[in-house]
Amino acid sequence: MRERIAGGYDNFVLPFMLGITFVLIYLSIGLIRLFVHIPHKERLKFFKSLVNPAIIYRNAKDILMDCLLHVKIFKRNLLLGYMHASIALGWFMLIVIGHFEVALYAPERKGILYYPVFFRYFVKQEGDLTLKGAFFFFLMDFFLLMVLSGVGLAIYKRFRSQALGMRRTTKPGLADRIALICLWCIFPLRLLAESFTAGIAGGSFLTKPMYWLFARFLSNDAHILPTWWAYSIALGLFFLALPFSRYMHIPTEALLIVLRNAGLKVTHPRKGFSEAAIYSCSSCGICIDSCPMNIQKKNLGYSSVYFIRFLRRKINRKTNETADKCLMCGKCVALCPVGIESCNLKRAHRATIYNQIEYNYSYLKSVIPYNTPADVPGNSKHEDSILYFAGCMTHLTPSILKNMVEILELSGSKYMFADKEGGLCCGRPLMLAGMEKAANEVIARNTRLIQESGCNKVVLSCPICLKVFREEYKLQGIGLMHHTQFINDLIKDGKIKVKKGDEKLVYHNPCELGRGCGIYKEPMEILQRIGVLCKAEKDGKESICCGGSLGSITLSYEERGKITQGSLNALTINNPSRIVTACPLCLKTFAEKSSVPVADIAQIVRDNIC
Repeated sequence: MRERIAGGYDNFVLPFMLGITFVLIYLSIGLIRLFVHIPHKERLKFFKSLVNPAIIYRNAKDILMDCLLHVKIFKRNLLLGYMHASIALGWFMLIVIGHFEVALYAPERKGILYYPVFFRYFVKQEGDLTLKGAFFFFLMDFFLLMVLSGVGLAIYKRFRSQALGMRRTTKPGLADRIALICLWCIFPLRLLAESFTAGIAGGSFLTKPMYWLFARFLSNDAHILPTWWAYSIALGLFFLALPFSRYMHIPTEALLIVLRNAGLKVTHPRKGFSEAAIYSCSSCGICIDSCPMNIQKKNLGYSSVYFIRFLRRKINRKTNETADKCLMCGKCVALCPVGIESCNLKRAHRATIYNQIEYNYSYLKSVIPYNTPADVPGNSKHEDSILYFAGCMTHLTPSILKNMVEILELSGSKYMFADKEGGLCCGRPLMLAGMEKAANEVIARNTRLIQESGCNKVVLSCPICLKVFREEYKLQGIGLMHHTQFINDLIKDGKIKVKKGDEKLVYHNPCELGRGCGIYKEPMEILQRIGVLCKAEKDGKESICCGGSLGSITLSYEERGKITQGSLNALTINNPSRIVTACPLCLKTFAEKSSVPVADIAQIVRDNIC
């Protein structure tokens, strides 16, 4: 192959060059702004990660799996996954192979942005087709066909989303519509342009037959330049609309993965790491279907995708409303294909509003250290000593407290009570409300009290407490366990024995225990030893929030009731005789609405100890 256009230039490349130049300038400014707002220590952490082999490998793997192959979406729905993967991987491969072709056949044009994109226009096939040339022609046609099939599915999804496993999709804005129409046009126009040119530059199983077909009733040479112009214009318009549309996720997803794997966290709702997260949202709409609030259509606009859109566009009133309404159940985060931490973004946004509220926690200084039982001296270390932290919600559901104390006694565990007479709140409700300064005072005092107890293991009944203990408390050398983990260990170690029955049980995964702390296995193992486990309609990371979450500031009691009923409907689909949960808040919430008996896992275990 040799170059057929003198100078390797034609005016039709101008729209593409205008668009790509604009995007590159926009991205460069955005990248500078992002790193300016990242704290110095976090920047150092990021740059160190770039030379860490383990993190480099993880980055490459995550970018491949999440940005190109969209494995998470494949697991949810094969057609939807193929749609995303075919466009992402196919387009990426077209770019890569285009650069290979330039390097092999026109090395003097390397570094020219437009040349790999319009390579077929600028070159001419001479002599017999070599095996190498045929291979490249085949790959280009194959990946072009892959992208076209994905675009076809995307068009179909726009009108029949349920066929691809989505009940609802996001409403596109003006820039989204412009970029969407351009995206739908880019690859059909590329197919036409390369087909009309196939008689000159060559082609394979897709472009060659189309060349022969068009030659029967069209003058192919007359259509070459107009179609390349149309292709360039579609690309240019797409790039001009890109920064203002949902498709900005294309260049920013990979950056988000690299920042996240470096250990960077959300510290501000819009700046630094958060900016990468906001622009990485593809508005796929998966979070709309997953949000438990959307059992009522009026709440669709409060989904995480719209919160991120409002945050990105700086629409403060709507951003405040959506942030305050959220249950913070984390289901949208668990199912997000990109892993955007929308709950942390909302919490950070709330902090900008509520962190300045006045408070007075001077009484914390007068809180005395925990009293210890006679066999556990208060200020000395004991390898087998346990501190039981019940938590506020457990005190409001005393059955859990009673059963846990009995299990501790029957197992012969040495323990002490952290809050038998009522102690300090863990600080999580304050954190969720955005009152981080107040929460940190409570956390600091609790941390000191736990350290002074002399215990090296803390067992908690409340997943809400466990999550904040794991994330915010500095308790080096002190192990943290939920009571399901603790009870499971007791059974495995033979310290308590349970009898197997035939009662049909269904387990509800509490949001903070499952999605929040990743504890799924232990509760199931316990219940499998005791009864017959029924499957819920949604379980694991897709488990539906009970509706009683402390996360929402503005959700009404009536709205919460409908969420609770929706969750109960999913749990009782296989007619269990009892609903089992592992969270005092879930227990309290379900008990008010359920016609099926509800129990905490501690009660189930205590009732079946033999």
